[in-house]
Amino acid sequence: MGAKRAPAGGPPVPPLLAAVAAWSWRAIAIGVVGYGLVWIVGTLKFVFIPCAVALFLCALLRPLTARLERLGLPALAATWVTMLFGLAVLGGIGTYVGIQANSEFPKLASEIQVTAKSIQHWLETGPFHIKHSQLQDSLDKGIDYLEQRRGKIADTALEAGTLTAEILTALVFMVFVTFFLLKDGSRIWAWTISGTGRYRARVDRAGRAAWETLSQYVHGTVMVAAIHAVVLAVVLAILGVPLVAPLAVVIFLGSFIPIVGILVGGALAVAVTFGAKGGVAALVFLGILIIEHQIESHLLQPLLVGRLVRLHPLAIILAISVGGIAGGIPGAAVAVPIAAVVYRAWPALRDPPDELPPEVATALAEHPDDPVDPAGTKSADEPEDSPDSGDTDARTPTRDELP
Repeated sequence: MGAKRAPAGGPPVPPLLAAVAAWSWRAIAIGVVGYGLVWIVGTLKFVFIPCAVALFLCALLRPLTARLERLGLPALAATWVTMLFGLAVLGGIGTYVGIQANSEFPKLASEIQVTAKSIQHWLETGPFHIKHSQLQDSLDKGIDYLEQRRGKIADTALEAGTLTAEILTALVFMVFVTFFLLKDGSRIWAWTISGTGRYRARVDRAGRAAWETLSQYVHGTVMVAAIHAVVLAVVLAILGVPLVAPLAVVIFLGSFIPIVGILVGGALAVAVTFGAKGGVAALVFLGILIIEHQIESHLLQPLLVGRLVRLHPLAIILAISVGGIAGGIPGAAVAVPIAAVVYRAWPALRDPPDELPPEVATALAEHPDDPVDPAGTKSADEPEDSPDSGDTDARTPTRDELP
């Protein structure tokens, strides 16, 4: 008998290689789409960032608007009251911080000069025995360095002025977006999912899970950040450190970026404490900061933020790293809530819901000819099962059979 010849099409591809190739091109396609989305967000950052902040503010302020509506106020009036209350709180805090910074900054400058002289004296008379001429030479070099780059500093100031104008525009846009999200949020969501067809129930449940997670994250983080800022502000006031209010605001805002934010805000507060009151006060504040941070991580975060948004520290670090690389500080700030929202919404999007929400049932009543699969599992071209086939669970329910 003659030897067997290889198939005309060549040797078959091993199943493992075929599976790896199939997953590879899908991963490449997902990566290209993800890169495109990141590029679009980066290009339109002055649109997306205000919208993201407005979404967070809506999650924070929506309970107040809902309570006012339950008390009998129309939606428009409840939204205006909520917005004016929020603006009043922010304006009051900003005014107080500005007044304190303007009055105490000269005191901080003089205290830093005294501390610098003390450090210089210690360097000269302490164990290092650094000569005064060497310190003065280093100081002169630093002044010359700044003088040589005065032009660049001026250009940076001009760019900062342009950036300030853009930020003010973004703030105005954010206020408008927040207003309409508070007033018409439910209608906007209903319109958003209206084009998902038979998957409306599944998308609606995933969206509600995401909103619940985001709301709990925002409320819990605000409470934790407020406690953190108040405790450290009291410590700074007891130590006699100037600029307590600005430092408290920085610590409060830094708390919205897990791990990284508290390190940056705490380091700034330690540096100001060291410059104003010396090394002993800085060490005392640093010790209290570490203890308070441990209490926050192991008690306040699980208690106030809750189990719905509890992520592993490694997942938090990875999310912050990816968000920081892709979007800078704003990306790092929104990375953790996005990861938490995706983590909670994905199971709700994957599993079929038990029943349709009321708004989807209403849509079915208005459009009885539109077939809707509440589980979102039947394809558009899949034939209907015969009524006398006996398989009542597999066929699409009629409008009268919907819950």
